[in-house]
Amino acid sequence: MTYSMEIAGLRRELPLCRVSDDLYIAAFICFGDAEITVKCAEEMLKLLPEGSYDYLFTAEAKGIPIIHEMARQSGAKKYFVARKGPKNYMPSPLSVNDQSITTKGTQKLYIGSDDAELIRGKRIAIVDDVISTGGSLRAMEELVLLAGGTVTARVAALAEGPAAERKDIYFLGALPLFNADGSIKR
Repeated sequence: MTYSMEIAGLRRELPLCRVSDDLYIAAFICFGDAEITVKCAEEMLKLLPEGSYDYLFTAEAKGIPIIHEMARQSGAKKYFVARKGPKNYMPSPLSVNDQSITTKGTQKLYIGSDDAELIRGKRIAIVDDVISTGGSLRAMEELVLLAGGTVTARVAALAEGPAAERKDIYFLGALPLFNADGSIKR
């Protein structure tokens, strides 16, 4: 089963994926889809208020192609990616817990103290592919605050389920949640 929708002016068939017995989501995966990545980045940049941020920030992995393209299109020389595990190249990593609808259990997000130093005192726009429960968004916000930055904007390609009713995020389209039979949850 798939869900057909227009995203950034492009039609895509999103496969329905089981989260639990009575909850399915339509998977928006921009990996390998250069056309949708370029168009989403272009349209998401238009949603951000001009001059509202110093840096873009995302969590790995699906936000990476979009944030990279947003940086390329906007001329940004630097953006930040919170990693899902500490890396040897990260000096004294900072971490926070992250709970996502698409990941079982709790995971952590990390940034090195070198990135945290660059974030300190800066205005940060958080970028994500899909905002659903807000768990990953909260974790990214917490990491930015821990580093001494200020979150000034939150932007995503899609807002899923109740997230589409939030007034504190910018997004290109609303994505419904689904029942096991493929019908839209009400």
